[in-house]
Amino acid sequence: MPDSKTYTGGCHCGQVRFECTTDMAVVTECNCSICTKKGLHFAFLPPPSFQLRAGEENLKEYLFNRHAIRHQFCIDCGVEVFAHGKKPDGSDMVAVNVSCIDGIDLAKIEMTPVDGRSK
Repeated sequence: MPDSKTYTGGCHCGQVRFECTTDMAVVTECNCSICTKKGLHFAFLPPPSFQLRAGEENLKEYLFNRHAIRHQFCIDCGVEVFAHGKKPDGSDMVAVNVSCIDGIDLAKIEMTPVDGRSK
């Protein structure tokens, strides 16, 4: 398993900024409707490993389907930066949109396929 590292990131316009610590061991490539249409790739973290550094007032929440994941996007540029939800075991988690991490190269990230379309 890779070592944990601290990353910074944010939305396209820069109004929403975050810092997170993760090992990026699992980055999803999900085929559900929202991930497919928005090109989302998530890393899942425990809440203490994620800090919103700026832009809380610029966030809007989007819920769909079972309302299990609370998607957070910037009201200015429309980029989904992260989401809140629960893991299958019921514990809280934050899903960081890996595409929003500063300097990330998605081509160098190993993706984990997830069949969200069938759930």
